[in-house]
Amino acid sequence: MDKLIPMPVAPRVLPKVTRQLARLAATVLAATLLAACGPKEPVRIGFIGELTGNSADLGEAGRNGALLAVETINQAGGIAGRQVELLARDTGSTPEAAKAAASELLGKGVVAVIGPMTSGMAKAILPAHDAARIVLVSPTATAMTLHGQDDYLFRINWTTRDNAMLYAKHCHERGFRRLALAANQNNRAFSESWANEFQRAFEQHGGQIVGIEYFDSAAESQLPVVEKLLAPRPDALVFVANAGDTARLAQQTRKLDQAVPLVAAEWASTGQFLEQGGQAVEGLAIVQQFNADDPSPHFTDFHQRYTKRFGRTPAFASVLAHDAATVLFEALGRRDGDTPLKRTLVDKGPFQGLQQTIRFDANGDTQRSAAIALVRDGRFVRQAP
Repeated sequence: MDKLIPMPVAPRVLPKVTRQLARLAATVLAATLLAACGPKEPVRIGFIGELTGNSADLGEAGRNGALLAVETINQAGGIAGRQVELLARDTGSTPEAAKAAASELLGKGVVAVIGPMTSGMAKAILPAHDAARIVLVSPTATAMTLHGQDDYLFRINWTTRDNAMLYAKHCHERGFRRLALAANQNNRAFSESWANEFQRAFEQHGGQIVGIEYFDSAAESQLPVVEKLLAPRPDALVFVANAGDTARLAQQTRKLDQAVPLVAAEWASTGQFLEQGGQAVEGLAIVQQFNADDPSPHFTDFHQRYTKRFGRTPAFASVLAHDAATVLFEALGRRDGDTPLKRTLVDKGPFQGLQQTIRFDANGDTQRSAAIALVRDGRFVRQAP
């Protein structure tokens, strides 16, 4: 039998396209293996608020509260082993700037956004969030136009109607029957809603609103506004404005009348208000959405860490923004697979905030307890209900 001699086999030449696909597959495989060995992609959450302008103190307090919550959860290992990255953007003082900031955040691939801090800015950016189906959790927006809507806005605070009822009851119990209001026109979505709800509630108690003056924050002086408010000799003045404007209104009032009682909407309840108002705001009544004197270990720990981290005590916006962040973290941790975050926030509650339990209805609305406080010796002193 003849010996079989193996013939040399020519090397197989792959078509050019096949070689390119092979190289691409190898590259993708290497990148996948490298990613598996490296850190996981962070969970990106946005914060949006007025960090410059007349309500910057509110925005900064909110950002700080959210930032502290992020740092806390990251120290505990993050969400399912992924660190949380907070991307903060400034709305500025105009709806146009707010829309641009919101668009930028949405372009960064955030899974949700904390903010904004005012009702006017919430109305400005909500359409973009609805279109993108990205949840917006506002710590402090309260206008009735935002209530009861099937959209992507969730609110940690209760409404202007709830606050107005509390204020109206307080004013009636103090014997006020005739009141005059100054209201900020730059955030009219909030101030008009607040003024309307308060007037309705106060009139139900038998009271009367003898004057309402809308004013521009940019005006050089609010003295003409105060003069108009005092003209009908009301029992007290009510200011529906941010911290800086309320402090200025109080100072202008004390130049003309040292005795008339003052009441301010909860929007002004910040440390800046106390610093700027000084003696002019002593005795002023204002709603507090949290208990600054809460002795519980959980809140005491938060208070100490916040003060150490930011060099000032937390304001109501800090507490509510911390709650907003905590709600998001818990919801993301409880979400089943690809279930939309909006659905999870409604179905997987309640969520535990710093002092209150938060449960959303189908429209993203919730309830929150609050109490009247009086300014005493430069601090808010919460009154017994």
